[in-house]
Amino acid sequence: MSTKAYAAHSATTPLAPYTLTRREPLPTDVEIDILYCGVCHSDLHSARSEWGPSTYPLVPGHEILGLVTRVGDKVTKFKVGDTAAVGCLVDSCRTCSSCAADLEQFCLGGPVFSYGGPDKHSGGQTQGGYSEKIVCDEAFTLKVPTNLDPAAAAPLLCAGITTYSPLRKWGAGPGKKVGIVGLGGLGHMGVKFAHAMGARVVLFTTSQGKVEDGLKLGADEVVISKDPAAMAKHAGSFDLILDTVSADHDFNAYLALLKLDASMVLVGAPPAPQSVSAFSLILPRRNLSGSLIGGIAETQEMLDYCGSKNITCDIEIIPIQAINEAYERMLKSDVKYRFVIDMASLKG
Repeated sequence: MSTKAYAAHSATTPLAPYTLTRREPLPTDVEIDILYCGVCHSDLHSARSEWGPSTYPLVPGHEILGLVTRVGDKVTKFKVGDTAAVGCLVDSCRTCSSCAADLEQFCLGGPVFSYGGPDKHSGGQTQGGYSEKIVCDEAFTLKVPTNLDPAAAAPLLCAGITTYSPLRKWGAGPGKKVGIVGLGGLGHMGVKFAHAMGARVVLFTTSQGKVEDGLKLGADEVVISKDPAAMAKHAGSFDLILDTVSADHDFNAYLALLKLDASMVLVGAPPAPQSVSAFSLILPRRNLSGSLIGGIAETQEMLDYCGSKNITCDIEIIPIQAINEAYERMLKSDVKYRFVIDMASLKG
């Protein structure tokens, strides 16, 4: 099935129009006409081979939402006309201990990501949501609450689950003091979720200009992290800190803010190794951890939670023709707080 898309053709050239071939739906497949696709920083890293060598042409996009147009004869969860979504995962081995525990993102045989992964059906590599359509097994296709704005819901498929999963696992909730480091695409969702879960939320940012936004999004307090006195006020007081920053920064400054046995969890991915002092962990027995999206069951749980709380992302809608400009703006943090592509711009 011939499908219009935008692709990176090398690490150094702009994304450009491309035509890819999608498979015809198999018995358990769902075909989705893509309405909206969020723009994640991971898309830029992959398009520019910044997380290891990419294979080109590469169609990014893993925050995919649209309408079901065809279903295979064994599909039970979806019917034509339903709103459906595809996130970061489109397959896994489905048999290992991680998959059996609904942790497909940690599949021991290797999770198959929405783009740049091995395409088990058509050969070559998977291609993502900067495209007209996608075909995905119903086991990796998600239901979207109908009360949510579809454009603003699309980034929940990555920015949402990336922050929801660690907040749930590490117990954000009433009586807990939770720090969110950074107010970008991930950080603004971390603030929203931690607030909705009932935690006391403190946002850390380097920008005075983000103080007002942080408070509006649900933070109880905003700390300018460049101010040593403001940081020192919170020493040894946090139950959990979620670090969403992908630029180089000092982990030790935030580790010093944790209580005994408390954790700092990384969901941002700085490009270079960061220095951590052993004493930042030894005194007083602190934990430094990482988290990667969520499995399919937890992602559906997150979407349902967003439906019940009416939580979506703060977005700026763009046409696909503006994707290269959006990448440059994203590098400057010039977006509040997630770009979303209106895929009608590709089909016109």
